[in-house]
Amino acid sequence: MAYQLISFVLCPFVQRSVITLKEKRVPFEITYIDLQNLPDWFNALSPMGKVPVLQVGEGRVLFESAVINEYLDETNPPPLHPQDPWRRAHNRAWIEFGSNLIGRQYRLLVAVDEAAFVREKDGLLADLRHLEQQLGEGPFFNGAAFSLVDTAYAPLFMRLEIVERHHPQGLLAPTPKISNWSQALLARPAVRESVVADFEAQFVAYFAKQGGYLGQRLNPG
Repeated sequence: MAYQLISFVLCPFVQRSVITLKEKRVPFEITYIDLQNLPDWFNALSPMGKVPVLQVGEGRVLFESAVINEYLDETNPPPLHPQDPWRRAHNRAWIEFGSNLIGRQYRLLVAVDEAAFVREKDGLLADLRHLEQQLGEGPFFNGAAFSLVDTAYAPLFMRLEIVERHHPQGLLAPTPKISNWSQALLARPAVRESVVADFEAQFVAYFAKQGGYLGQRLNPG
């Protein structure tokens, strides 16, 4: 039986797990739900009412993207986590940092006015400067080897790239190592194929509809 992944079409956390599944060439099926109108069967599965949810079999359910990815990594070799215990823990810490960055990015996208937008933008840039210091020669977080920490950041970079195309901010200009890392991740087939075909159009339309400072400047056309 293939894994069953339950998702919202724009969710960056679900995308992390899709990338992991595709990197490992593991068969899976995906079901998209409307977060504004959750089906009863989903509420019965997800104790936190959030996606992603992974059904591993009858009555076996996992939630939270980091947990799902760890499980997929442990049960589908070869591992994408580093073998060295310190490096593995270091990666886990920066995966958590990436989750906070995704939250920051969302607040940027829905900021109600210019002041709120600038505040979140400044915070994002400060966070990116911290992240820049963790990178070496690349092309990935740990160097040549693609790992789970890369799956955690690819959704963030994909959304930043879309924002740059529609409302250029130069967000990655001060962090050239991150810029190179982003390009390497977004060129990877598992990343490119981890979203629906019209993802960018849906992303832009969704945040334009929110009516925030940035959303008003996105062009759904």
